[in-house]
Amino acid sequence: MVSVLERASGVLVMGIVLLDVFLTVLYARIGTGLLAERAAHLTWMVFRRAAEAAGTHRGAVLSFCGPVILLLYVVLWALGLTLGAGLIIHPGLGTGVQASNGPTPTDLLAALYAGGGSMAIVGASDFRPATDAYRLVYLVNSLIGMSVTSLVLTYVMQVYGALRQRNALGLQLHVLSAETADAGALLARLGPSGQFSGGYSHLVSLADAMTEMKETHHFYPVLFYFRFQKPYYSVSAQAYLALDTVSLIRSTLADEAAAWLKDAAAVEALWRVAQMLVVTLETTFLPGDHPVAKAVDPRKWQRWRAHWERAASRLAEAGIAVARDDAAAQAYIDLRAQWWPHIARLAPAMAYRSAEIEAGGSEES
Repeated sequence: MVSVLERASGVLVMGIVLLDVFLTVLYARIGTGLLAERAAHLTWMVFRRAAEAAGTHRGAVLSFCGPVILLLYVVLWALGLTLGAGLIIHPGLGTGVQASNGPTPTDLLAALYAGGGSMAIVGASDFRPATDAYRLVYLVNSLIGMSVTSLVLTYVMQVYGALRQRNALGLQLHVLSAETADAGALLARLGPSGQFSGGYSHLVSLADAMTEMKETHHFYPVLFYFRFQKPYYSVSAQAYLALDTVSLIRSTLADEAAAWLKDAAAVEALWRVAQMLVVTLETTFLPGDHPVAKAVDPRKWQRWRAHWERAASRLAEAGIAVARDDAAAQAYIDLRAQWWPHIARLAPAMAYRSAEIEAGGSEES
């Protein structure tokens, strides 16, 4: 009876691990993982605490979290499969599974060693199956080990490919804004002297890249934990710059020749997908209810008004016709009030300060 329960426990452990691999690697939907996502969250919390004690090296400590989580995935899945295989093999040590030389040990550690050897795709084990039933177990384990190894290696490469795309988008926005993370500077370069026909191609490119980034975070939620020292690589900074740019386009541009830009497909796509990205991450990784729309407090209203005035002045200096009246300012503030609460909530979750996101992060975070 004990041996039956032990084998059943082994099958259950292997089943849970394989289900977690399936949900993380193959099903690839944010918020659906079993073991891996919880382990990633706990690891991030540990790194957050370690970073708080690291002082000026806080950003460097946090930058190691993403790679460590990927390594943890590999170790977690490998140990889980080894434990499951060991529990299945343990009752058969000395009978169905025997040592190649000498007497066969029957302790649990020997079973784990035999289970790990049965999963390996290279090397030879000191244990060999002696019955058809255990030959079948070894065959299934070897196929599982080979398949999981291939899937995990592919997954890691795909994660880093998606990470490269995210960083490329962050750098593109950073360069387009003259390394200021200022939407006014970005918009001034998209439409010098009010000529947005050429800059529109950049908006199309940014909208496409933002759409890809939203989907890559949906497929690879572990990207959330890759935190770089430069804030312009963060999702919060990229979404902030994209949404602030659209808010300026729709509230501040006054030239009738540029009126088409306010409702252009690329502008609408950039507006919608950036908000979708932020809200998706917020829903998955941050507990509690979403921030609700409410009246902007006077201090925040004055700060946003000053930000808008600086951006409008920058656009005017670039030869772009702008609306400088109270109606335009209020339109900008109303648009910003729709998305800023989500940015302000997401940025601290990745250990960035709101000021770093707005300022472009020239300092080490």
